[in-house]
Amino acid sequence: MTDPQVALMMLGLFIIIVFLGFPIAFTLMAMGIGFGYYAYFDADRMWRAYNRLEEGAGDWDRWSLWLDGFFNNRIFDLFVNQTYTVMSNDVLTAIPLFLFMGYIVERANIVDRLFSTLNIAARNAPGSMGVAALITCALFATATGIVGAVVTLMGLLALPAMLKARYDKSFASGIICAGGTLGILIPPSIMLIVYAAASGVSIVRLYAGALLPGFLLVGLYIIYVVGRAILQPSSAPKPSREEVPEVRVGRLVVMLLTSFVPLAVLILAVLGSILFGLATPTEAAAIGALGGFLLALGYRALTWQRLRESVYLTVRTTAMVCWLFVGSYTFSSVFSYLGGEQVISDFVTGLNLSPIAFLILAQLIIFLLGWPLEWSEIIIIFVPIFLPLLPHFGIDPLFFGILVALNLQTSFLTPPMAMSAYYLKGIAPPDVALVDIFKGVLPFLLMVFLAMAIVYIAPDIVFWLPNAFYGG
Repeated sequence: MTDPQVALMMLGLFIIIVFLGFPIAFTLMAMGIGFGYYAYFDADRMWRAYNRLEEGAGDWDRWSLWLDGFFNNRIFDLFVNQTYTVMSNDVLTAIPLFLFMGYIVERANIVDRLFSTLNIAARNAPGSMGVAALITCALFATATGIVGAVVTLMGLLALPAMLKARYDKSFASGIICAGGTLGILIPPSIMLIVYAAASGVSIVRLYAGALLPGFLLVGLYIIYVVGRAILQPSSAPKPSREEVPEVRVGRLVVMLLTSFVPLAVLILAVLGSILFGLATPTEAAAIGALGGFLLALGYRALTWQRLRESVYLTVRTTAMVCWLFVGSYTFSSVFSYLGGEQVISDFVTGLNLSPIAFLILAQLIIFLLGWPLEWSEIIIIFVPIFLPLLPHFGIDPLFFGILVALNLQTSFLTPPMAMSAYYLKGIAPPDVALVDIFKGVLPFLLMVFLAMAIVYIAPDIVFWLPNAFYGG
């Protein structure tokens, strides 16, 4: 068996093991080290010390030198170096800080206040509760970037309110599931940080490039919600005064100043400091973490228990991402050394695809991978396979990254593996069936595909802000 064939067997075996449910990070590390031991095997290097063993040496010396020879393989040097590279990566330092900001905001009951205020402010608009839920999801998802947290919390807050207001179960469920995934795309997105680390694209340009596509997708969602409320009023009845009370303008302004404005200012301060070059992403993330902490203090919602939970979840998620990087770097290095990357490159280039055909193929593969895998595994493991092919097709990695971020919305919305639907089902009332949730997310899934088509047809939606801020 040739080395390229071994590489392809390595990739196929990895996919099989992942489908069997083994932890992905440790599977990557184990397979990288296992196949790497074969790839870098050097008998002379292994037994060099053992062969110099003097006659009459004791058994302990022989066992010690045998073990030393067994582990004298370059794969272990590679694994240590990759671990150090990941842990010293400045871009990844922003991840725990942004995560802490999100978790502390989540536990400070800020979202409850925000949804209530926006619900009152939009009460006269068609589909007012749906619009309020989407805007709340967008802001909260922007602050956290954690899909499960947003869908779960908004499912507890907004879904009962919409069902009480006689909203269609599928419609209400689809709004929350779709809104909860927006943090993957809208900065400061954790996914974009991971993509930047994997691709070498500037995170600042990625953030600038993602803003308008993010607003485009939110706009399409809102247009759909308002349009359906107008065309099918029974799916989103106007709330009664008992369900959403009217308040005077002055009182509404005070509510907005105490709920919407602080969170919006925090997000704008973080994004603005990055986009205008006032701070690096890591420094801006530190500002966000401090701001979230102060917001929780200001709302008198910060307890020792909530702080401890936020720190624990931050550490757990950060460790998962970092070990995924370590495993992926080790796996991909061995895969490339064996010639697997070249085989894939030669196969794809040999198909004589046009740039649009390559984009469709790549996005289709990412779409299908989104069923069994989380976005982090897709970005860290599989997207780097496509990155070396981009120059051949003349595709900017910034543009490709934004399309991937849009595409990954679908991984949480596509039945039967729509994770956001399962997050919502876990906390939804018993009469909201999983089928109802699946039916509700399908129109929003079409909105994602429409947004991807618009971005491809009008790429300036991605490039205008990065070029305006930082030049072409």
